[in-house]
Amino acid sequence: MEVRIEQSWKEALQEEFDKPYFERLVAYLHGEKASGQVVYPPGGQIFRAFELTPVDKVKVVILGQDPYHGPGQAMGLSFSVPDGVPAPPSLKNIFKEIEDDLGIRMSGRPNLESWARQGVLLLNAVLTVRGGQPASHGAIGWQEFTDAVIKYLSAHGEGIVFMLWGNFARSKRDLIDSSRHHILEAAHPSPLARGAFFGCRHFSQANALLEQEHKTPINWQL
Repeated sequence: MEVRIEQSWKEALQEEFDKPYFERLVAYLHGEKASGQVVYPPGGQIFRAFELTPVDKVKVVILGQDPYHGPGQAMGLSFSVPDGVPAPPSLKNIFKEIEDDLGIRMSGRPNLESWARQGVLLLNAVLTVRGGQPASHGAIGWQEFTDAVIKYLSAHGEGIVFMLWGNFARSKRDLIDSSRHHILEAAHPSPLARGAFFGCRHFSQANALLEQEHKTPINWQL
């Protein structure tokens, strides 16, 4: 597996790439491919979040758990699916909250690349998954890597807004220095949370915090 990752991240995370756990992770993914397992997202998109949002451009982090496990869905950005693919239920709920929070109309377009290009790091804690088997790569080393990403941003960034949705994402709170950054917590946007996500107003809050930090707010409209 070629690690295709934007140069600033490559430099920031070089120590991680050199660690034994990362070598084991790469070997595991090679083994999956050799045994005929379908793995999502496609190899060239595993580090897509890092390609679109250089380390010094990160203003907001939206933390997901692991990639979508259906055909054609995962694209290396948390919660996002490619154009032409129906928006999954969690993403539909995110759009509903944005509409209610900001009083804008969303197109329903499910591709979140425009957010990523504005400085929203759409980071899954686990970057790959077997087709049809959610959480199947949860213990192969990805969380050690993405925890290192969060710690790096916490230590080297300034005034980043971290959106932690659901118990899994909220468990990462201790990796973030809350004296340097802003942490917004809410229920998960999944329908399984029975609407508890609605009313969190994270999108207007994030923009207010960015303006407070003298940063350009995010245009959430798609």
